[in-house]
Amino acid sequence: MTMKLFDSTQEYVRILTIAGSDSGGGAGIQADLKTFAALGGYGMSAITALTAQNTRGVDAIHAVPPDFLAAQIDAVVNDIGAHAVKVGMLHAPAIVRVVAEAIDRHALPHVVLDPVMVSVTGAPLIEPDAVQAVVSELFPRAALITPNLDEAALLLGRPVESAEDMPGAAQALLAMGTRAVLLKGGHLPGDQVLDLLMERGEEPHAMRHERVTTGNLHGAGCTLSSALAVFLAQDLPLRLAAEAARSYVLDAIKEGASVTTGQGAGPLNHGFSPRATVLRQPKALAVIDQ
Repeated sequence: MTMKLFDSTQEYVRILTIAGSDSGGGAGIQADLKTFAALGGYGMSAITALTAQNTRGVDAIHAVPPDFLAAQIDAVVNDIGAHAVKVGMLHAPAIVRVVAEAIDRHALPHVVLDPVMVSVTGAPLIEPDAVQAVVSELFPRAALITPNLDEAALLLGRPVESAEDMPGAAQALLAMGTRAVLLKGGHLPGDQVLDLLMERGEEPHAMRHERVTTGNLHGAGCTLSSALAVFLAQDLPLRLAAEAARSYVLDAIKEGASVTTGQGAGPLNHGFSPRATVLRQPKALAVIDQ
């Protein structure tokens, strides 16, 4: 066995999604991969659970064994590598621990954690004892968490019911161990949507846009966290990445607002304006020649 140096001149910007599968294609890894591709990223996946779902709801969830999830992550990262990671649906404590161990084992960068707990149709997507595991195991390892107000309320054990509640909620989430929070205020009533970015040691950054009237919002949270991972993988600073990700999601909502897909909550239009795949100069890779 000999060791040789593989010196490539270019490589794709690579993003790994660790999340559940949405058979209806609107959320989960399907939305993640569409977002990665639309924004110029090379997407890879490690599936945490299979769901039988469509625009009307989730009919069934089939858990992936923890050791098989670990095998998926190892297979991808050991060969291809990842410039950023989006973490979504983690339904059980054992699955949370597998992801935490993989982040440490591979020193995975730019981990964006979307604490998916309830589907847009109201179906629970996480076991109650997994919530604390997410906080203790993944908050300290994440570059950013992206909860909506319902998820923030579940994490904090208290309601978050107004724009005035959001700064205190974001600060409390920071105190639970994460480095940054993008608290999504889309569930609040009103003509404007407020999202709040808060980083340790930085002033809060409020981001607002006009609300788009549509029922096609399935997968919006998955899409936002995936877009953030793409832009962080492309080395944008966090605040600029958050602005760019929100802009993409808003346009995807607008472009899909009047499209009928299924009989319930429809998806966004992820591919409204796809970008060319982004290339970057790699480091030389050591490859074992067997």
